[in-house]
Amino acid sequence: MRKLVLTAVFMAVGVVLSTFHITIGVAKIFPIQHLLNVLLATLIGVRLNVLAAFGTSVFRNLYGLGTLLAFPGSMIGAFCASWTYRKTKKLSLTALAEVIGTGIFGAILSYPVAHLLLGREVALLTFVAPFTMSSLVGATIAYLLLLMMSRHPYFEHIQAKLKEEI
Repeated sequence: MRKLVLTAVFMAVGVVLSTFHITIGVAKIFPIQHLLNVLLATLIGVRLNVLAAFGTSVFRNLYGLGTLLAFPGSMIGAFCASWTYRKTKKLSLTALAEVIGTGIFGAILSYPVAHLLLGREVALLTFVAPFTMSSLVGATIAYLLLLMMSRHPYFEHIQAKLKEEI
């Protein structure tokens, strides 16, 4: 139950803070999403992190604060960060996986979304630079926060409690 509550809280934070975005072409770049992806990768696991990214993207679009490009970038970044953390438990690799997942894979998969669903004529690699910059900023902030939090024994307690849940 704690994981679901944490997922909902982080989704709400993501939606509320999505007013702080940078518009580049058809994309609304949102570093906070990448920060949340990395934080949640260390706390709730792959499925719920991807669900949180999906839910945040849905609500951002419903409120006019995002575009359909939010889906591939945020969800792939969340998957890569969570999967990497599960396998390595290394914060630096988790943050890097977010940048690679969003900045490269998510950006390339945004091409068909922009072309087919948004009707925009864009090049295949159009979103690589802005998605990489956005994810680099968010993942770096998350990495620094996690470094500070990991020094506190209570953080390990929180991770252990969340790990007990299914």
